[in-house]
This record gives sequence, C-alpha cells and structure tokens, in this order.
Amino acid sequence: MSTVLLVVAKAPVAGQAKTRLTPPASPEQAAGIAAAALLDTLDAVARTGQPAVVALTGRLTDATRSADLRRALRRTTVITQRGNTFAERLSNAHADVGRSVLQIGMDTPQVTADLLADASKRLSAVDAVLGPATDGGWWALGLRDPTAARALRGVPMSRSDTGARTLDALRHRGLNVGLLPELSDVDTIADAVRVAAGCPDGRFARAVRAVAG
Repeated sequence: MSTVLLVVAKAPVAGQAKTRLTPPASPEQAAGIAAAALLDTLDAVARTGQPAVVALTGRLTDATRSADLRRALRRTTVITQRGNTFAERLSNAHADVGRSVLQIGMDTPQVTADLLADASKRLSAVDAVLGPATDGGWWALGLRDPTAARALRGVPMSRSDTGARTLDALRHRGLNVGLLPELSDVDTIADAVRVAAGCPDGRFARAVRAVAG
C-alpha cells in the first residue's frame, strides 16, 4: 500500500494568509502568493501519482484564486482540520488518514515530485522521516504508523527549536527517524524571494516577482 501524501493547508484569504509578507505585499498580494504556493505544491503532489489528502482549514469561497484551487483539489481527498491547536490538528490529520503518511504544508512550493517520491521511498525503510527547515522548524513529516503523530501534541510549534523538539519526541517513542533534505519555508518576503529563485518558472515565483521584482 503506497504512502499517502498529506497536505496541511489554510485557505488563502486576504488579510488572513501570509500576513508577515505585508508590507511590502498588500493583503491581496500576500494571499495571492499563498494561493500560488498551494497550487504549485498540489501540482508536485499530483505528479507523484500517489494518493493525496488535503487537510484544509478556512473557507475556499473567500479565498484568492478560489476557482483554481477548487479544480486542483478535485485530484485529492479533502478533509477538515480538527483540533484547537496546530499540533492537535496535525495529529488528528494523520489519524484521519489512518495509514502511512508523508505530510507537508503549503510553505515549500519548491518541492518536486521526485523529492516527495524519494521521501516516501525512504519512509518504507524507517519508522519516520523528518524534513528540517532552515528556520528551525520542519517542512515534512512521514510516519508509517499514524498513531505516532500523537507525539506532536507535546511539541511547541512555530519556534526555532520546533524541529529539534519534534525529532526528540519521535525518538522518545522509540522510532527510527530518517532525515530529509533541509528546505527553506516562506515566512517573510526575503524567504519568498529566496525560494522563488530556486523555482523560477512556477506560479509562486511569478506572484513573488509581482511584489518584489
């Protein structure tokens, strides 16, 4: 049974998405960058040929590029995020899929189908895989046993030590964890420019260039 690619996503609504990009981006431009990142991510996921689930929060009807997102999401199974904290929502999403999962977000539009396929293959040989992010967090988490995602409930999220704490929590459960390549996610406009330079032909890069040149 192949590993499910799980994308944890937030509807890119102006004023609610990528607010740290404003300024220089307007709220509408920031939401456009977020939408482009999600669309590029969904394209990479689709090219793997693996089953895909999107755990979504927010209203697509209010989102930038809503029609494009709805078309892209038809290639996936969409579930609603559950939980009061981000860690709870991540843990519940793994449980809702209920099988081997490679989970990513929408902040690394530079991911490729090959990178995702390689990470899934790596997961077949270990209990878990973790992709560190340059800001100290992580961009990917793969678990062969979805119940192991409960380890996330004790990990503070969105901190410079989130990646290290996640790795410790997984190992504390006795899991053999393989590390994936480090990627930069997108929090600031400097992050966005740097990531766009590495994937210049996608929607994300075009949306960033519209703001940052």
